[in-house]
Amino acid sequence: MSAAWPLQQSKNRRWSSLTQLQAASPAPDRDLAAEAVTRYPHASGPLVCDPHEIFDTSKIRAQIADLATDRDNTALRSEVVSLLRDANKAGRKVIADGFAKAPFDSRPVTRSYTYLTDGLVTSALFAASEFMHPLANPTRGERIAVLAVGGYGRGEMAPSSDVDLLFLTPYKITAWAESVIESMLYILWDLKQKVGHASRTIQDCLRLGREDFTIRTAMLEHRFLAGDEPLGDELDERLKSDLFQGTAYEFIEAKLSEREARHIKQGQRYMVEPNVKEGKGGLRDLQSMYWIAKYLYQVHDTAELVPLGLFEPEEYDLFAKAENFLWAVRSHLHLLTGRPTEVLSFDMQVEVAERMGYQDVAGRRAVEIFMQDYFRQATTVGDLTRIFLTKLEATHQKSAPLLERLFRRRPRTKLGYKVVNNRLDISNPDEFLLDKLNLLRLFQEALRTGMLIHPDAMRLVTANLDLIDDKFRNTSEARQIFLDLLLKHGNPERALRRMNELGVLSAFLPEFAPIVAMMQFNMYHSYTVDEHTIQVISNFAAIEREELEDELPLSSKIMRKGLNRKVLMVAMLLHDIGKGQPVDHSILGAQIARKVAPRLGLNKADSETVEWLVRYHLLMSDMAQKRDIADPRTVRAFAKAVKTVKRLDLLTVLTVCDIRGVGPDTWNNWKAALLRSLYKQTREALENGMEALNREQRGAEAKKNLRAALPDWPKALLKKEVARHYPPYWQGLHITGHVDFAEMLRELEESDAPNGIVIRLFPDEDRDATRACFVMPDHPGIFSRVAGALALVGANVVDARSYTTQDGYVTDAFWIQDADGSPFEASRLPRLSQMIRKTLNGEVVARDALKSRDKIKKRERAFQVPTHITFDNEGSEIYTIIEVDTRDRPGLLFDLARTFATTNVYVANAVIATYGEQVVDTFYVKDMFGLKYHAKSKQDFLENKLRVAITDGAKRAQT
Repeated sequence: MSAAWPLQQSKNRRWSSLTQLQAASPAPDRDLAAEAVTRYPHASGPLVCDPHEIFDTSKIRAQIADLATDRDNTALRSEVVSLLRDANKAGRKVIADGFAKAPFDSRPVTRSYTYLTDGLVTSALFAASEFMHPLANPTRGERIAVLAVGGYGRGEMAPSSDVDLLFLTPYKITAWAESVIESMLYILWDLKQKVGHASRTIQDCLRLGREDFTIRTAMLEHRFLAGDEPLGDELDERLKSDLFQGTAYEFIEAKLSEREARHIKQGQRYMVEPNVKEGKGGLRDLQSMYWIAKYLYQVHDTAELVPLGLFEPEEYDLFAKAENFLWAVRSHLHLLTGRPTEVLSFDMQVEVAERMGYQDVAGRRAVEIFMQDYFRQATTVGDLTRIFLTKLEATHQKSAPLLERLFRRRPRTKLGYKVVNNRLDISNPDEFLLDKLNLLRLFQEALRTGMLIHPDAMRLVTANLDLIDDKFRNTSEARQIFLDLLLKHGNPERALRRMNELGVLSAFLPEFAPIVAMMQFNMYHSYTVDEHTIQVISNFAAIEREELEDELPLSSKIMRKGLNRKVLMVAMLLHDIGKGQPVDHSILGAQIARKVAPRLGLNKADSETVEWLVRYHLLMSDMAQKRDIADPRTVRAFAKAVKTVKRLDLLTVLTVCDIRGVGPDTWNNWKAALLRSLYKQTREALENGMEALNREQRGAEAKKNLRAALPDWPKALLKKEVARHYPPYWQGLHITGHVDFAEMLRELEESDAPNGIVIRLFPDEDRDATRACFVMPDHPGIFSRVAGALALVGANVVDARSYTTQDGYVTDAFWIQDADGSPFEASRLPRLSQMIRKTLNGEVVARDALKSRDKIKKRERAFQVPTHITFDNEGSEIYTIIEVDTRDRPGLLFDLARTFATTNVYVANAVIATYGEQVVDTFYVKDMFGLKYHAKSKQDFLENKLRVAITDGAKRAQT
């Protein structure tokens, strides 16, 4: 049951001075904690239950009075703390229980925590002033008012919010006031309250408020709690007349600067681990609007923004809904962690979703549905902020946009439009709506002029989305306008993002609606699906504008040569449109593309190409990152799938833009090098025939290159080096690798310890990795030992090649990166080499040493990655390809390699593709007789061993 807070209208029932406080009888009809918030609508309203169940102020005060008999201050403080601790614990349990029953209803919760905190604060003051430091005849200077400031002053508290207090005195603080404040604070600190406090005079408040906008903002939301109320009232009047009046402009500019800096620090609202309080679209953005409105118009509640004309009633409803949702999320976060946690991390997302009652739906986890709701609310906050700030511009409370200040010359608009504060608005809404196509033309005009769209125009569009029906979608004019938005203005992402936020994109393309604000619950994707799609298109537009020439030379070259932009743009728009369903999103997306592409006006041939690109948009990425592209059969299979250079060009640009659109740090030189190599070989095969991939031809060319690279070597040594290697060695490594291994083998043989180990570590800047080369006598389990050594030094393996020589040596090349996905710094390489050598020599046992390091971080434990193991005997001429798709962890590769070693499996190559918490380890293997694993029984046996290793390792990593 919920109850309104008791209202106390007459001031004579409040303590107006500490003299009255001391004389007051703790009568049961007085609830001073409730009285403290009666004039603040944010803090008033229903609680989660009857207020006396949360904190019975009268009963507590009576108990404090009883405790004060025959006790010194130290003993009394201890007893008061014990009493309040029990009351706080009981009150918090009542609030938490009420919240659990209504997990979305946050407003009563924030009020309830405020009410409970008021009870604790005023009771601490009651004990300190009346019984610990009583004052019989106070002077005029011995007055004090206790005020709540900041969020506590506003009456909005999450379970672990700070308690910000202002102790106000008329003059310099007296010894008596200092004693009261100190005793009161010790009580609150002993209660484990995180108290922010300041003791100031009114003059101090005015002076500091002029100097510091953070202090000014905190005092903007001051709320009288107890003590000398006339002193609190005097501060209120002086702040309005001496500080707030006439300074609105500078306050607004300061708050907007803070907001911009906060967004840069916290990231965009589409980041998959958002900060609920400080991030874009978070609570602080809503609070900033309220602060500005209160500063300007002295409002006490956001509902007052409607009669002021800053919001329409429907927009205020959206504000209230977003605020309620975000406060609910924040409160659940605090309750789960027991501390002021603001970042909605991956592990917390799962638990908050469960607390709020979300459930799994076919193809989607509860956490993904919850996060989709979160991002929709964050988008709403962004829209409301934009509307609010534009209204301030209209009333000249906020400065005009920077572009308008720099360039006073406004672009000429077409008939039917006007410019308001440098934003594109509609001259006559009624005439505008007579032609429904204007709902699309508005975005076309915005791109043409380079202007932002005025919120009034946005309101008109969102209010009339029902005009975009099937007849509208199927008109040739609508199709053409939409395609022009994508292809004609050079920055389609601007139009698409605004259309998406206003619901126009989903209205025109209903198939897009399910992926709006859809979160992909993994560590790989940094954005929601819709934002990822727009990022992909943005990358494409940047290539077209020749802004990425140095970063993407291959894609830039393909673009200059020319390709079908319309096909590629539509394919990019639709490539992930099948996500969120219990089927392969590429297959479902292709089926959707088959219907949508013709509807957008594409002819049959172009529609088929779009369908093919959507169906196989992951093919090139998978081939490059999960297969050995030095193997001719890999390239041959890819070339057969692509069929034409035209498709190869389209798929290459789509793949590059797709990978770059995953997140800001996903693209790197390693992936670029793999894709360039695959493109080059495939194009050669398509243009010159598959015989261009001949293994023998490649081997002969590699040997010729080695001879040329080692002109000073004796012919006998060179002949021995060329003869000692098997054919796969020559096609699997670059000439630099052949030279390195030739020198290392010679060094080993000419040394005094031919049974030793030669290690070389090279920064491979072209691939964003460190190349670790090892030469040693061959014996079983070498690959496993090297993998263990690298795991121990914290190296992430991204590629590995292992070749045995005909004369009994092994040459291993591993490409490794540090924990940040970068090459190891040159200064670290000597120590790295030393640690690896110790492990390979048996001085350190990798299996034992890894136990303490092979751990999955707490925030990453919520991810569920099923294990899939496949055997492929067609992808390579001489090896069985075993692909292990499972949960990544530091010791996984070592566990798998050790399993291969104990089952007598020879590992020739390992290709490692990591996608956040998921990893695909691909091994090229043979049995002990040099044969493939054709027998199903052998495959089943090996798969079982690998699964046991994965399961046991995962259990170890979770403990």
